[in-house]
Amino acid sequence: MIYDEIEALVRYGTEKGLIESADALWARNRLLDALGLDGFEPAGDKTGADLEAILGAILDDAAARGFIDGSITSRDLLDTRLMGLLTPRPSAVIGRFGALYAESPEKATDWYYRFSRDTDYIRVYRIARDRKWKAETEYGELDVTINLSKPEKDPRAIAAARSAKSALYPKCQLCREAEGYAGRADYPARENHRILPLTLAGEDWVLQ
Repeated sequence: MIYDEIEALVRYGTEKGLIESADALWARNRLLDALGLDGFEPAGDKTGADLEAILGAILDDAAARGFIDGSITSRDLLDTRLMGLLTPRPSAVIGRFGALYAESPEKATDWYYRFSRDTDYIRVYRIARDRKWKAETEYGELDVTINLSKPEKDPRAIAAARSAKSALYPKCQLCREAEGYAGRADYPARENHRILPLTLAGEDWVLQ
């Protein structure tokens, strides 16, 4: 049942340290709202599912109910919204990174990479499907890859983007103001994205 999948997603958030156990009921209710559900009836204790499987089942249910149209774009927008509800606020992430950085820059950056995986900002299960080859050339070893981690949009998404009103915000997908942005047909969601401020040569930059 969909409720078991929602509960599994909440459990995933607590296990990965994205939310505290005290946040579990709040997180469940936020997820229910994001999915257009107003009740909760778990059938059992779902265990053993990974994040891809949990999100996949939730998205399949949303599509079957007509809550989303089932396109790749609609699925990506929704699952990012769900993960955004489990992702700590920017100030908490910056604070955590700063505390770890005081101990060790390597420890801090390792944590940030793992955090980005845990929040599904880095979709490791898609990256794992990328096709890769190595070829020897007169200029050295050449890496050849086919990027499958960002699947092509289907015709529905292309048509929706074409008919959508042109927007100038955020200015780009790597711009600072994209952090936490909900996304739209022609712009990917960034609700689970967190960036880190840093100073280089006296100028303000961000790490992502």
